[in-house]
Amino acid sequence: MHELTTAPPPGSPEHGPLRPIELATGAVLGGVTVGLVTVGSVVPFAAALQLVAAVPMGMLAHRHRLRAVATTTVAATLVTFVAAGMLPAQGILATATIGGIIGAVKRRGGGSFSVLGLATLAGLAWGLYSVAMLLVFTKTRTLVFTSIRDAAHGTQKIIDRVPAMQPSGQFIADATDAVLRWWWLYIGGTVALGVMVSALISWFILGSVLDRLAWLPSTDRLDAPADDRPIAPLPVTLRGAGFRYPGAETDALRDIDLSVEVGEFVAVVGHNGSGKSTLTRLLAGLPPSSGVVDRPGSAGLGHLGGTALVLQRPESQTIGVLVADDVVWGLPEELAEQVEVESLLAEVGLSGMGGKETAALSGGQQQRLAVAAALARRPALLIADEATSMLDPEGRRELVALLAALPRRHPMAVLLVTHHEADAAAADRVVHLAEGRAVERLPVWTRPVREDRRRPMGPPLLELRDVRYTYNRRTPWEAEALHGVDLSVRRGEALLVVGGNGSGKSTLAWILAGLLEPTSGTCQLSGQPVRGQIGRVQLAFQHSRLQLQKETVGEEIADWGGRAKGSGAAGRALDAVSLDRYTVTHSIERLSGGQAKRVVLAAIATCRPEVVVLDEPLAGLDPAGRADIVELLAQLRDSGLTLIVISHDVADMAAVCDRTVHLRAGHILERDPLPGGANVAARHSDPSPRTSDPAWRLEHGGPA
Repeated sequence: MHELTTAPPPGSPEHGPLRPIELATGAVLGGVTVGLVTVGSVVPFAAALQLVAAVPMGMLAHRHRLRAVATTTVAATLVTFVAAGMLPAQGILATATIGGIIGAVKRRGGGSFSVLGLATLAGLAWGLYSVAMLLVFTKTRTLVFTSIRDAAHGTQKIIDRVPAMQPSGQFIADATDAVLRWWWLYIGGTVALGVMVSALISWFILGSVLDRLAWLPSTDRLDAPADDRPIAPLPVTLRGAGFRYPGAETDALRDIDLSVEVGEFVAVVGHNGSGKSTLTRLLAGLPPSSGVVDRPGSAGLGHLGGTALVLQRPESQTIGVLVADDVVWGLPEELAEQVEVESLLAEVGLSGMGGKETAALSGGQQQRLAVAAALARRPALLIADEATSMLDPEGRRELVALLAALPRRHPMAVLLVTHHEADAAAADRVVHLAEGRAVERLPVWTRPVREDRRRPMGPPLLELRDVRYTYNRRTPWEAEALHGVDLSVRRGEALLVVGGNGSGKSTLAWILAGLLEPTSGTCQLSGQPVRGQIGRVQLAFQHSRLQLQKETVGEEIADWGGRAKGSGAAGRALDAVSLDRYTVTHSIERLSGGQAKRVVLAAIATCRPEVVVLDEPLAGLDPAGRADIVELLAQLRDSGLTLIVISHDVADMAAVCDRTVHLRAGHILERDPLPGGANVAARHSDPSPRTSDPAWRLEHGGPA
């Protein structure tokens, strides 16, 4: 047994092969560069995009080694050459030169003199390259030079018609002849000077952009030092294991004792922030900060026979265009040929779907595909980190049943990380985590209790009539997501739209928010199309982090509300969502899932919309976080805001919503003849004081 007792120092190593984070970042930023340069070269009036192309290459050089920049440049140049030709490919090289110089100097903490020095060397290289190309392509050089000489002599003849201008004409002809005689010196020197000037200008412009983007995270939390032992992740034993992230003041995990053997299905249950994901990283090969992790070989994350991870968001793990391609994506060709794709798809419940596009899969199907892709690598240890959190109840049960059956079919172990106790019922063993420690049991959280609303609903505000939506319309891959949806929502109403994964809920949410236009039918707010009323309807994404684009909470809220930072608006918005005002200075990266959802709602509230559409607001939250969000939504509803909640969490959302609409396969199964339902409307629109809340009675004129 080999013991790992200490974590590597923070920061990326400067030697060795490219790490996964470098490969992934290079692929993404290189792709962006290729797109910008190619479009700028091919599309008229889009040449300015080539100037922007230095930004992604600069980011890559700023955050990673020269080796990553060089590899990305070679790959991007080859792709661009195939797609657009020689000149755009040279544009990639020029962009990488400028971006690489600026990023590398920023990374090393240098200044303008360093930029000038590197630019001089790069300028000389580009100058020599330009001269060499003209020497090699002799016929092209002769043709170009003859054209230039003829143009100069023609200009001289035109100017000579004016006697007073004859000296100018002669000067042009002589200067042209001199330049063409010493062409290698003039062309090489001009190119070198151009590179130097471009680098110095970019230092101030691109350098400022990189400074503003420096707060974005660029570390791989799964990155571990190289382990040259044979791959053998099981059995694995943790004794007093703990971990503290660089820069953190407290341990994320401490004093963990755990063992996992082949054939076991182990569940790790804990609330948000309990240390569950940190534990998976230790099992995946990250060395602990304290304690011991014993295994007979290396963890082999992502390698054949090693450790495989299935994560919370399946779309982030889907790379292939077709289902069958995604199963073997990343495997060497000889290994991919050995994988029985159809057999694996049948095992995970996707039989016959190998030729289907991955973009057309539901969330549950995408998670099954992620499991199939993991099984293609024949892992000894499969870790499902919150893989059920984004699924509906039926999808959760099916995925847990699939994971529970795997250790009985294959020589492997499965570890399921979840905050749903019900998911752990099928496990051989359950480990509970709280505040980074193993505990006997977790606190029991009661479900939110329904309270009568404090404000009656108003007349119909948002109306959908025969709404249909088709993806990839008029193509062989077209798929109809909504079929003739009719829906009416009253002012101040809290409407719950429920349905399984793939039922069309998210498509409906985007249409309600005006982000998608119906293929047919109408979606109107106060009698006018929603799509033309920007800001009156706001959408809270299922993944809140995707909506948070600024560095701090205060900047994010100020950006949404159009108010100056520090005006007090951010503090008032945080008060409205029950977050402490000191959160205004927090980095977006420090927010938990529940806090991120609250910040999005606070930012939305500053826009003063009439309707807020929330797509799966409880997804990924533990019971405490779910109760907090439900309570917050009740407060927003009572403030007069119209809420449309897209969710499959019926039990929790029933505490705040006035009416439930069921969506299945793009059809609404139940329609109330009166928006809100006759009984619901009567119950919630009656202004008589039914509650003991003094504020409610004062609002409606009753005695306090």
